[in-house]
Amino acid sequence: MTNWRHRHVIDLASFSLEDYREVLALADRFRETPSTGARRLPALQGHLITTLFFEPSTRTKSSFELAARRLSADVQSFTPTSSSLGKGESLLDTSLTYVAMGADVLVVRHKATNVAAQLAHDLEKAGENTGVLNAGDGLHSHPSQGLLDLYTLAKYFNQKKPEPEVLKGKTIAIVGDILHSRVARSNLWALTACGANVILCGPPSLLPEEFQDFVKEPPPGQVSDPVLNRGEISVTRKLSDALAPADAVMALRLQKERMRENLLSSLDRFHRDYGLTHECLKLCKRPIPVLHPGPVNRGVEISSQLLNDKSICLVEEQVRNGIPIRMALLYLIST
Repeated sequence: MTNWRHRHVIDLASFSLEDYREVLALADRFRETPSTGARRLPALQGHLITTLFFEPSTRTKSSFELAARRLSADVQSFTPTSSSLGKGESLLDTSLTYVAMGADVLVVRHKATNVAAQLAHDLEKAGENTGVLNAGDGLHSHPSQGLLDLYTLAKYFNQKKPEPEVLKGKTIAIVGDILHSRVARSNLWALTACGANVILCGPPSLLPEEFQDFVKEPPPGQVSDPVLNRGEISVTRKLSDALAPADAVMALRLQKERMRENLLSSLDRFHRDYGLTHECLKLCKRPIPVLHPGPVNRGVEISSQLLNDKSICLVEEQVRNGIPIRMALLYLIST
């Protein structure tokens, strides 16, 4: 029996601690399902999952479709270049076409902010019961990535019981292009909800001071914060100050495609000041795990040697964990 209350998953600002607990517990059950023999579970047999990706994606799109198939759902994959959008059809009408075909869930990725939220609103207004799962919108949110990062960390700190409470009191450093990162925003909601303290580190051009107040007020349209006691967020410009107290560190991709002006003097300078290497990790009190949501610019955010070090680099684990997390989300909003 589930206590799930979300018809759509648009962001993580509306998630309670119980919501995180339910997703992580279900994902852990799916992860432990034997990977040999009969790999499919009949949980969503007869359901139709449609992926509407208006923005390029490798990991997110593939893992959502694989997650749906692992649950025995049928999958439709939308391709913008071969659709009627080029003929002037609106995003809503395109979505309604798939709803009319029987889509139970629309997994939506778009370069513009709030597209998934607006689509969910429009579908409800039209009387449709189809769920919307945000797979990344503009600079706003990437909830499934935030959840798989949370699960990866919880699993690292407690292999047998990866629950939100494992993160309480931990210090997580997030380094790099915070300004343009929807992943960072989702991680801020998720990590602080679980009681972790987050240190943000980057140059002023990519990390405004206002981010230290990011979770102090619920976003527009949300009346209150479902989490009573969140962890704290702090901002530093020095990588050494971020790493010294950290229990884990996440590097973020420099999103040059979203930068409308020259915000960096050079990539070499960025790597020298904020790139993660084995050498800079000596600043930590102990060996700590390294995460990156991908895709990675080798030699910029992380050195190739560190990226290949499976003893502490969890990038491949994040990719693996994306499948059970997305299975959990699809199951929860479909049943």
